[in-house]
Amino acid sequence: MYRKDGHDYFVVDGHAHFWDGSPSNQINRYGEGFIKCFHDYHRNLSPDSYRWTLEEFERFPEERMLHDLFEVGYDDVAILQSTYLTDWFVNGFSTTAQNGEIAERYPGRFIVNGRFDPRDGEAGLEELERLHERWQLQGVMLCTAEWKGDSKGWKLSDPWAYRYLEKCVSLGIRNIHVHKGPTIYPMNRDAFDVADVDDAATAFPGLRFIVEHVGLPRLEDFCWIATQEPNVYGGLAMALPFLHTRPRYFARIIGELLYWLGEDRILFGSDYAVWQPKWLVEKFAEFQIPEDLRGEYGELTPAIRKKILGLNAARLYDIEVPAPEAATA
Repeated sequence: MYRKDGHDYFVVDGHAHFWDGSPSNQINRYGEGFIKCFHDYHRNLSPDSYRWTLEEFERFPEERMLHDLFEVGYDDVAILQSTYLTDWFVNGFSTTAQNGEIAERYPGRFIVNGRFDPRDGEAGLEELERLHERWQLQGVMLCTAEWKGDSKGWKLSDPWAYRYLEKCVSLGIRNIHVHKGPTIYPMNRDAFDVADVDDAATAFPGLRFIVEHVGLPRLEDFCWIATQEPNVYGGLAMALPFLHTRPRYFARIIGELLYWLGEDRILFGSDYAVWQPKWLVEKFAEFQIPEDLRGEYGELTPAIRKKILGLNAARLYDIEVPAPEAATA
């Protein structure tokens, strides 16, 4: 738990990864380009002391992740998101089985999320059920821009996507994380569009759609959707690094989210290992919306920070929050 100015913050990292982007796991130039593009984001938006070499970034040891997240990074719980990318990586980039094994080794520290791809058809539905039975999934991570053969993306509004969302309802998997952010090479920009979230959220009111990266650079479109869909949430992964490089830009992002969604539907996420929770938590805990913008956006109070840093995600994932933080959950 992080403590700042007399306030304790229970931190749930809603977006973390343990990946293998090493050359030995790359199938083709797309896998190589993907991890290099990730590294460019890391290098350009991180403070100097937190920058890794490409070799460090491609494949980091489990011990380093534990150190960065929990020993120095303030995470109390981290949600490991699964991203397969099996057209580009031999053993997948970050699979549910790999993440689940880590979660089992460190009980209480990790929550493992699965994934699905509607292009897998009936076999994929069976696999989702098997993953749920094995890992007791509470959520899935979806990448609508993932390539599969000749297909370069899919939509949440596709008929087969509805079949999978119906399966999530029947299994009790309620948290649907969707990558809707900046383009990552070689994925197509249009496949990250947020419009399909509107359709799915209306059709499945019992599911919670956590839009990762808050739709950037489509923030306005995302906010207009989220304000009319009460089961749509914003994940701050990718937005938070602008605390360092462009704080006024971040002020506008968080201000718009607070205006449209409110303080109960915004979730912290480091996007580890693209960025590390230590400096993100520290900067967010001390960040304040500039005075000239507060008339429009208001202030970031400790109560709001507590919700964003952990209490909102704890509510979605039924995570026990220690007292006295539980009193404000």
